[in-house]
Amino acid sequence: MRSRRVFHAVDSHTEGMPTRVITGGVGVIPGATMSERRRHFIDNLDHIRTLLMYEPRGHASMSGAILQPPTREDADYGVLFIEVSGCLPMCGHGTIGVATVLVETGMVQVREPVTTIRLDTPAGLVVAEVAVQGGAARSVTIQNVPAFSTALDEMVEVPGIGTVTYDMAYGGNFYAILPIERVRLPFDRAYKNDILSAGLAMMDAINDQHRPIHPEDPAIGGCHHVQFVAPGSDARHSRHAMAIHPGWFDRSPCGTGTSARLAQLHRRGEIEPGDEFVNESFIGSRFIGRITEETTISAAGAATRPAVVPAVTGRAWVTGTAQYLLDPDDTFSEGFLL
Repeated sequence: MRSRRVFHAVDSHTEGMPTRVITGGVGVIPGATMSERRRHFIDNLDHIRTLLMYEPRGHASMSGAILQPPTREDADYGVLFIEVSGCLPMCGHGTIGVATVLVETGMVQVREPVTTIRLDTPAGLVVAEVAVQGGAARSVTIQNVPAFSTALDEMVEVPGIGTVTYDMAYGGNFYAILPIERVRLPFDRAYKNDILSAGLAMMDAINDQHRPIHPEDPAIGGCHHVQFVAPGSDARHSRHAMAIHPGWFDRSPCGTGTSARLAQLHRRGEIEPGDEFVNESFIGSRFIGRITEETTISAAGAATRPAVVPAVTGRAWVTGTAQYLLDPDDTFSEGFLL
């Protein structure tokens, strides 16, 4: 076989959402921090993301992670999160997938009953505690980066819909959170195309009128996720449809989205540290979330902003191993998205 590039991968899924973990073939990405590596990757290596995530090697809802040497001494691995929508600062389901793959392949020293893995991500240090039984990963609990709410009851003018009120929160990515009835749609997969269209329209409007920016890292900004919450949801059990740019649903309950939801509920006074929160995806899979502690993050000048440290528990399964090749004559050397 002829190939210009060979990428080694272990494929997995976390509660229904794929994570293609790239274990070799990329090389060390330049940068003193994972945030700098993310920026270098976006500016210079994005063709690797599209090759591995887009068709014909991936699909329109593909997600993955690239393993790197860590840039900090207290981490075991560095991780860049890639998907069809771009290179993310953080990905919760992807972290659960990466931790599961590292245990199942023996790429970390496995200890029972818990194997702790420290991951260097562009959003910060994320700690994964893998519950191990009989040498196999049974579940993963991640302690995420601090999550916080940036706005409650923000209003945005959405073409074709009108004025929509939403909350904005950060859990590793920014999320607009609102009851689905505010866009006059039912929580029904039969209406998935309409829900996606509403979500994309909201993203465009928010980014045009109220684009969120992380107060500590301006490289993290923009809203590419809209969490449409189902009727009857509360601070104990919530169901949602997660619309994601450029037009797909998260199959998992979304780890960073669960973290953002915890921050939103906490700011509204509906949940306290230690309370258990069940977050359910559009396909019925579940994560368990809780706030481990209250904290603060830096904002403009000397100000600080209230935040919480979220923990999210979910499961992942290895689905296969592969080597992805690039034939010198392949006309789709960067993939395509239809």
